[in-house]
Amino acid sequence: MSEAPWLTIIGLGEDGPAGLCNASRDALAQAACVMAPARHLSLIPDGAEQIEWPVPFAQGVDLLMARRGQPTVMLASGDPFWFGAGTTVTRHLARDEWQAFPGHSTFSLAAARLGWPLEATVCLGLHAKPLSRLRPHLAPSQRIIVTLRDGDAVVELGTYLEQTGFGASHCVIMEALGGPRERVTELPAADLSDGVASHPVCVAIEVRGEGRPLPRVSGLADDWFAHDGQITKRPIRAMTLSALAPRASEHLWDIGGGCGSIAIEWLLACPSLSATTIEPRADRVALISANATHLGVDRLSVVHGAAPAALENLTPPDAVFVGGGLSPELIHSLETLPAGTRLVINAVTLESEALLVQTCNRLGGELMRMEIANAVPIGPKQGWRASFPITQWSHTL
Repeated sequence: MSEAPWLTIIGLGEDGPAGLCNASRDALAQAACVMAPARHLSLIPDGAEQIEWPVPFAQGVDLLMARRGQPTVMLASGDPFWFGAGTTVTRHLARDEWQAFPGHSTFSLAAARLGWPLEATVCLGLHAKPLSRLRPHLAPSQRIIVTLRDGDAVVELGTYLEQTGFGASHCVIMEALGGPRERVTELPAADLSDGVASHPVCVAIEVRGEGRPLPRVSGLADDWFAHDGQITKRPIRAMTLSALAPRASEHLWDIGGGCGSIAIEWLLACPSLSATTIEPRADRVALISANATHLGVDRLSVVHGAAPAALENLTPPDAVFVGGGLSPELIHSLETLPAGTRLVINAVTLESEALLVQTCNRLGGELMRMEIANAVPIGPKQGWRASFPITQWSHTL
């Protein structure tokens, strides 16, 4: 018989041990040490050694690992594996070293107060993330529940919703759900600065207002992105993302990022996707990061450097887009990627086009020429103004 796990992770509610299952109570009673934030330690009786979890959080992980093999309980809020600390800790451990007993999550308690179906509600943990992660979800009638850092973050939320044009949204502030300090307050987003909320706090948002919703298909209008003219234009971007064909949990290399539009729209396609943009110009690196944060995908990794040298030691990609900096050396480097990697390269100049034709003849794949023309005034009438044609090569290694 294997030994019992040395670490027990318990989701503690605001009602303290009264809300725990028998297995959680037994683990708490038998622990030699309990590690938790001060608020959680104040909810349990004295007994085992108590260690307050330090700030920053990573220091607490080191303290916990130093106790390896000694019966220890870690207390966390609600469900430790839903926007909680559970995964952060267990990634350092073997599966037989720990066990967990989740409590009621904040999202479940909030939905129970409101009568909202969780499967149709966006749930976000923003206590340590930027409020801009809300941006892709802000559309009239959308329901969102967010956990927040503290009362100041509630005020910041109201300001953010006003700035994005959704100040009319109906908000429900819920403090200390499930405990004796529980308080529920309903306000329009524009009035969130008028109240004082205490930790732990979450806010339910029923989105209303005249703000601009973010479309959920590839090919956002160009004005969603700040740029210096170096941007893959909307129709070409839509066709490029179709060729890249993002699939859940995949990673993209966006080489020659420009303003980051390709990588950003890749990330907007699914929360499980990840991406790295490689850009040689420092001013554009800052622009890419700003665009990613503005559109709610701050998880985009931006590398300042030129390919192929900057590609060393990066997370291997499932797909690669080259929008700038094409060279024979870069092509050779990409050829060494694992089989199954998808490559999509756009070329504008005759020299780059010739390189793609040669590469296609050698490796195979598909060549496509994209030509876009827009109607523009010619005196009192209209005519077509053509953009530079784009040659696209796509290939799976």
